[in-house]
Amino acid sequence: MKKKLLALYTAHREIANYLIVGGLTTVVSLAIKYILLFTFLNAEDAIQLQIAVVASWIGSVIFAYWANRKYVFESKEKNKVREFGKFVASRIATLLMDMFIMWFFVTALELDSDTWVIVWTLVSQVVVTVANYVFSKLFVFRKAEKS
Repeated sequence: MKKKLLALYTAHREIANYLIVGGLTTVVSLAIKYILLFTFLNAEDAIQLQIAVVASWIGSVIFAYWANRKYVFESKEKNKVREFGKFVASRIATLLMDMFIMWFFVTALELDSDTWVIVWTLVSQVVVTVANYVFSKLFVFRKAEKS
């Protein structure tokens, strides 16, 4: 069983590591968002809800860049500023996705009970995680083509 799991991990190392890092990034994002929404901010207030979304985004982007660069894509890019800029640009796109999902389902549809906030935050995280992998793979950490 151990050998099969190790072989499976080895065959799909990048995806496995991305899922692990993505899970940890999701934990960082959710922890920040829930701490803010259930202590300092009110999810029923549209502005406060978006403040929680943005704050969780900032914390998770910083963590995700470091972890994806080091453990998932093993980037050797020397121009870290350029790479980080592309990473942030791709994460801004998924931040807008996250904000839209939360606004539409929690604010516009008035599903602002604690249960619905949790449900739509989790749904949004799945959508954002998949989009982040695609953007990172195709845009941010793209391996240089060999001539």
